[in-house]
Amino acid sequence: MGVHDAVHIKFFTGLINALPAIALALAAPIWGHLADNFGRKPMLLRAMFGGVVVLVLQGLVTDPWSLLILKILQGAITGTVAAATVMVASAVPTEEAGASLGLLQMAVFLGASVGPMFGGVIADVFGYRLTFFATAVLLLIAGVIVVRFVRDDFVPPVVKTSKLRRMLPDLSALKHSKVLWSLLAVVAADQVAGSITGPFLPLFIQSLSGPKDLVASTTGLVLGLGALSSAVAAMTVGKISYRFGYGRTLIFCMVGAAVFTLPQAFVTNPLQLLALRLVSCFFIGGNMPSVNALIAQQVQPGKQGSVYGLTSSVASTSTALGPVVGATLAAALGFGSVFLGTGLVLGATGVAIALSVRQARSKSDPPDPDAGVTFPPEA
Repeated sequence: MGVHDAVHIKFFTGLINALPAIALALAAPIWGHLADNFGRKPMLLRAMFGGVVVLVLQGLVTDPWSLLILKILQGAITGTVAAATVMVASAVPTEEAGASLGLLQMAVFLGASVGPMFGGVIADVFGYRLTFFATAVLLLIAGVIVVRFVRDDFVPPVVKTSKLRRMLPDLSALKHSKVLWSLLAVVAADQVAGSITGPFLPLFIQSLSGPKDLVASTTGLVLGLGALSSAVAAMTVGKISYRFGYGRTLIFCMVGAAVFTLPQAFVTNPLQLLALRLVSCFFIGGNMPSVNALIAQQVQPGKQGSVYGLTSSVASTSTALGPVVGATLAAALGFGSVFLGTGLVLGATGVAIALSVRQARSKSDPPDPDAGVTFPPEA
């Protein structure tokens, strides 16, 4: 688009990556609250069809400022994952929440791993602009599928508050549950752990013993297989989490992620890094189905949208913050410090969840062992 100065390119690239995440973080709780008041399906369709319009316009821009404004609008208007999570969580019974949300999370991980590959091919063959149109077509197809096949048995709540009040997110559930704060901490730790190595991973792989001319392909292999491992975990862990207990499953995954992240600081070749990352990504991928299922347990159905919206805000902010933290640690203390710091954060968050479980149990009746729920809500 005519920007050739290296400083200006970095300036626009930084803004285009950062500001949409901020817009999503601010808008997601509001959209979630509207889903509680006006229906989940309309909010999912708003995210999809709104994304179609914005992406088509992005493919037609002629200057970077227009692209930046449209990217901010994309962050504010879309949020399909949060909208789909609210709809799935509200539509399935407790014993199926983990499996259903796990399938949803698996689709998210697969899309994140396959999307850049297809986007790169389309950009190389047909040019960058066509990637926006291709993404718009995918969203349009998904939206039509939702219109045709998804049913929303939504019953509008009976409220006496003003319309303005109904527009604002209801986060009152956070006042009465320390467990929810712990779950938000898990989301933050999970997203930081998944994105923190992005800026320096090629340099780290290059510093290891191995073929120096295969750094790009090795990096792609490590990232791609890690995302695939997370996708498999989301599906398999989601299926067994209710029987094993959502709380126990979450603690197990957090501890496992920490245990297999810490040794990555001491690897000496790319194969060791790949093996450890596959296992750590598996545990990281197993976290979110349990987190989302626990939120569904902790929050009344009429208020889930606001909390899931806040969860999306935390996830978006943490994903944007992860590379900044990783680059800072790597520059100041070396590559190994990133893995050590991430492992310690994951482990500390797992301990915090365990303490929350114990405290929640002490304030409520023991759970029915046949119900599969080992994370009771606080009184």
